[in-house]
Amino acid sequence: MDVKLVDNKGDNTLYNTLKEEVKKGSKIAVASAYFSIYAFEELKKELTKANEFKFLYTQPTFYNHEKDQNFQYKLKINKENYPTFDRNDFELPLRNKMSSKSIAIEVAKWIQEKAQFKTILGENFFPKQLIVKNENGRDIQIQSEIDFTADGLGITQSNRLASFPVIIDGGSLTSQLMEEFNRIWNDETKVKDVTQEVLQQLKLIYQENSPEWLYFVTLYHIFSENLEGISEENIIKEGTSFKDTVIWNKLYPFQRDGVIGIIDKMEKYNGCILADSVGLGKTFSALAVIKYYELRNDRVLVLCPKKLRDNWTVYTQNDKRNSLSADRFNYDVLNHTDLSRDSGYSGEIRLDTINWSNYDLVVIDESHNFRNNTARKGRLTRYQKLMQEIIKKGVKTKVLLLSATPVNNKMNDIKNQIAFITEDNDAALKDEGIESIDYILKMAQAAFNRWSTLPAAERTTERFLDMVNPEYFQLLDLLTIARSRKHIEKYYNIKDIGQFPKRRKPISIKADFDVKNEFNNISDVNELLESLNFSIYQPMKFVLPQKRKQYEELYDTIVKDGKSVFKQTDREFAVAALMKVNLFKRLESSIHSFNLTLRKLVKRIEHTLELLSLHNLVMFQEDFDEVEDFDDEQLEAITVGSEKVQIQLKDIDALKWRGDLEYDLKILKSLLKQSEQITAIRDAKLNELKKIIINKVENPINPGNKKIIVFSAFADTVKYLYEQLSEKLLELGLHSAMVVGNGANKTTLKGIRVRDINEVLMNFSPKSKEREKVYPNKSDEIDILFATDCISEGQNLQDCDFLINYDIHWNPVRVIQRFGRIDRIGSTNKEIQLVNFWPNMDLDEYINLEDRVKGRMKILSTSASGEEDILDTSDKEMNDLEYRRKQLKALQNEVVNLEDVSGAISITDLTYTDFKSDLSTALKNYKNELAQAPKGIYAITTNAKFQEAKPGVIFCFKQHGTFEMKNNSLKPYILLYLTEQGETHLHYTNAKQILDIYRKLSLGINEPIQSLVAEFNDETNKATDMSKYRELMKQAVDIIKDKHEDTAFESFFSIGGTSIQTNLDLEYDDIELISFLVIKGES
Repeated sequence: MDVKLVDNKGDNTLYNTLKEEVKKGSKIAVASAYFSIYAFEELKKELTKANEFKFLYTQPTFYNHEKDQNFQYKLKINKENYPTFDRNDFELPLRNKMSSKSIAIEVAKWIQEKAQFKTILGENFFPKQLIVKNENGRDIQIQSEIDFTADGLGITQSNRLASFPVIIDGGSLTSQLMEEFNRIWNDETKVKDVTQEVLQQLKLIYQENSPEWLYFVTLYHIFSENLEGISEENIIKEGTSFKDTVIWNKLYPFQRDGVIGIIDKMEKYNGCILADSVGLGKTFSALAVIKYYELRNDRVLVLCPKKLRDNWTVYTQNDKRNSLSADRFNYDVLNHTDLSRDSGYSGEIRLDTINWSNYDLVVIDESHNFRNNTARKGRLTRYQKLMQEIIKKGVKTKVLLLSATPVNNKMNDIKNQIAFITEDNDAALKDEGIESIDYILKMAQAAFNRWSTLPAAERTTERFLDMVNPEYFQLLDLLTIARSRKHIEKYYNIKDIGQFPKRRKPISIKADFDVKNEFNNISDVNELLESLNFSIYQPMKFVLPQKRKQYEELYDTIVKDGKSVFKQTDREFAVAALMKVNLFKRLESSIHSFNLTLRKLVKRIEHTLELLSLHNLVMFQEDFDEVEDFDDEQLEAITVGSEKVQIQLKDIDALKWRGDLEYDLKILKSLLKQSEQITAIRDAKLNELKKIIINKVENPINPGNKKIIVFSAFADTVKYLYEQLSEKLLELGLHSAMVVGNGANKTTLKGIRVRDINEVLMNFSPKSKEREKVYPNKSDEIDILFATDCISEGQNLQDCDFLINYDIHWNPVRVIQRFGRIDRIGSTNKEIQLVNFWPNMDLDEYINLEDRVKGRMKILSTSASGEEDILDTSDKEMNDLEYRRKQLKALQNEVVNLEDVSGAISITDLTYTDFKSDLSTALKNYKNELAQAPKGIYAITTNAKFQEAKPGVIFCFKQHGTFEMKNNSLKPYILLYLTEQGETHLHYTNAKQILDIYRKLSLGINEPIQSLVAEFNDETNKATDMSKYRELMKQAVDIIKDKHEDTAFESFFSIGGTSIQTNLDLEYDDIELISFLVIKGES
C-alpha cells in the first residue's frame, strides 16, 4: 500500500493521478457535493474507458420530499438543490471557452451508457470520497474535502491550502470502503436515484434557447438582486395592518407596485421621486406611502401648491367628501408659499410657533417648483427654508417628491430635488458607486447642451441616450419611480385597472378677431408691440448717472453665493420683456383681455407722466398689478431678490423718460381705439366657440355626455367667456361655472359655495369626485366649465370627455397637462376629444412670430462664471424654435404623451423600469427556471424587423475583479455589442440602448428560430467549433480593457484621482460570460 500526498500544485494533482490510475474496466465511485462537466471534459478519455461510474451527492440534491422541507430550509440549500454543473468561479477560464453545449451533449451520452447518480436523503451524512477499483488490483482511494470539479481535481487553480493523502493499492481497505459505499448506494431509505434529473439539467445547457428566454435570463442576472427584496412581503413590515387600510385596497396593481418601490427607496436612500406620467394617480400612491409611515407613528408634512391644498386637506378631515375617512389620516398640510412666511396661520397651523424640524416624512407635491434655488435679498428662500429648517434640522427626515416633470428642460433641474433626499450631501450615494452626484449632473447637463445644438432631425431621444453619461441612468434608477401611460398599458391587465379612453384626433380651429375683418392681423399688431419701449417698467434705466450707485446698493442682489450680482436694471428689463410677451399672448387669447391690459397700461403711463410734471415733489414706486398673469417661473424672474423699489423723481432724467413714455402712449392709445370697437357681437373667436359647444351638446361623442372644459391662460378671458355664454347655456338647460382660483368663481347652479373650488369641481365631475357620498340627493350638474390653469394639475375630472384650449399656452407641456384632467385611467368615457384654438395664420409663421417676441425677453446674464444664467429660470424651450415647432405640430394631429413630445427628454426614458417590468413578469411564470438557467448560454435571432441592429453579437459579462469600471451603469454586469467584424457597435457605456435593441430583437420570440439554428450549427459544427465566437469574445474583452485604460487615464482629471496599477489589472479570468445573443442579418 502506497500513500501519496497531493497538493494540486504543478503536476502533483489529483487529475494527473486519475489519468494514470483509471484503466479500462475500472469501477469508479464518487461521493461529492458537486459534479462538473469541465472535470469530465478533462478526464473524458479515462472516464469513457471505465465500466461504471457511481456518483453520490453528499447533500440532498434534486430532492424535495415534504417531510424534509424544514431541513432543507435550515441548510438554505434551495440554490444548490438544482445544481447546474458549471457555477464554480474557479472554472471561469473553462466556461469562457464557449464549449459548454458540446461538453454537455457528450456528458449526457456518457451518463446514459455508463454513469448513475444518486443523492443522500434527509439529514443523513456521508463523507466525501473517491474510489477507483481496477481489475488488476491496483486501486486508489481518497477521503478528503474535495469535489469532482476542475479546481477540486487540480485542473484549475483553487483556494485549497493543505495537501490530502491518496492511498494507492490499498487492497482490502479499498474493498471495504467500496462495500460500504455500495451498501449505502443500494439502501433506498438513505439515497434516491437522480440520474434522470441530472440528464434533464444537462439538457438546459445544450438545448436551443429562444431569443426571448435568453433576454429573460440576461435580465435575471442583471436585475434580479434589485428585485428580490422588492416584494410586498419583504417591504411591508408585519403587524402594521397596512394591507387592511382603505387606501391600499383602493390602489390599482401598478400603483401598489409603485408604493412598494417607493417605500423600498425611502428605506434605502431616505427618499424617492415619484415621476409617473400625468393621469396615473400620484396623489393616491403618495397617500398610501403616508399611511404606511403614519402606522409607524411618523409625523408627516405635505407641502403643495396653494391651488391643490384642498386635494390634500380633505383626507384629514371629518368630511363626507373624505372617501378615506376610516384610515384617519393625520398629516399636516402647508402651501409652498408658507415657507416664505414667518407669521400668521395656514389653515389651523400657526406659522410662528410650528416646529419645522420635527417631521419624519415630508411629501412635496409638484416638486418641480423647487428645481430652482433662486436668491432673495436678506431672507431665506423657500428652498433654503425647506432644506435648513425641515430636512437638515431635528429628526431624520425622509422625503417623497411628486412631479410628472421633475426634469423640465435641463438635466440639472433634478439637482435641487435630489438634494432634499440626500440632505445636500454630494457623496450620499457613494456606497452605490456614485462618488459625486453634482459631477454626474454636470456631465449630464453638458451632454444635454451638446445635444441641444444638433439639427432638429438628429435631436432625438435615442441620440441623447447615446450621448448622456451612464451614471445619470444609475442615479435616476436609484431615486425615481417613473412609469409612462404606455408602460402601464403594456405591463398591467387592462381588466384590472380599467381602460384609458381613446384619444380622437385633435380639432384645430383658426379664428379671426373680428367678424367684420376691420382689426389688424396678429402680425401687424405685433410689429407695433415690438416697437414699444415698455419703459414704464424700467425706471432704473433713467436714474441719473451720479445717483445710480446709491440705488444699485439698495436694490441689486448678490447671487450664486457671492459670485455674481443680479442688477435691478436687469430685473426691470426682464419685467418689460415679460409684459411684452404677456400683451402678445393676451391678444392671442381674447380681444377682451387685450383691451383690459391696454387700458391699464395707458392709465399707468398717464399717471406717471402726471407725476413727472410734479418732479421734485414725489417718489416713484414700482407696483406691478399685472403679475397675476404670470406663471410661477416667470414670477421668479421678476421678483428675485426684489423689494419695493422707490426712486425720488428728482434723481431721474425726466426729459428722457417722458419721451419714451409718450412714444409708448401714442401707440397704445391707437391700438386701444381699434380693439374697443370689437364688442362681443363682433368677436369672431367667441362666436366660433359658441358653435363648437352647441354642436358638442347636440352630438355627444359618448352617449348622453354634454360636459366640456374650456381652458384659458388668463382669468380675464375666462370671466369674459362665462359672462357672455352662461345665460345662453342656461337657456339650453346647461349649467356652467367659471373657476379662476382667487375666490372669484361663479356658477349658474344654485346652492354651490363658489369660493370652494373643489365643491364647484365636484358638481362638474360628480362621479370621479364621489359626490353621492356628500350629497346623495343632488342630481343637477355643471356641464360647461370655464377655467384657468389653476386646475390644470392634480385634478381628476374624467366625467368630462371634451376639452377646449381657447388659447395655446407657450409651453405645450401645459396643454398636455390640461388634457390630463380628462385623459385618465379608468375613465367611463370610451373616447375623448381635444380642441385647440390657433391664431388665423400659418403655423410656421405663428411660431416664427412668437419666437421673435420671446427672443426679446432673454434675461441679461451677468454670471461671473459664465456657466449658466444667474437666475436658472430662462427656459430654453421658449427660445428653441425647432423644439416648439415639433411640439405644436404634433398637437395639431395627435394628443402626444408628455414623455413622447419630440425634442423633449422625459425621465421615463432615463431609467430601466421597462426592463425590470419584463423581468418581473417573467419571474411570475419562470422563477425557478431562471434561477436554474446555466451561464454561458446563447440564442440566435434576426434583425429582419429591426434593421438598425447590425449582424453581430451582444455579450453579457459579469465582472469578478476588484478593479473599478467607470461609466458602467449596470456594474458588475457588462453589456457589449460587437458587429460580425469585431467592431464596437454599442459600448458598455450605452447599456440602455443595448437593452432596448435586445428587447426589440427578442421579446415575443418564444421559440428558437429553427432556420437560424440550422445555419448556426452548420457554421460551428453543432457548437463544437466556436472559434469565431471565441475570437469575438476575446475582442470584446480587449475592448473592455482598452476602454478601461482610457477611463483610468481620464480619471486623472476627475474626482478621486486614479491608481494605474489597480485600474489596468484586468485579467481575462476576471470576466465571466453570462450569455450571448447572436444577431443574423437577412439572408
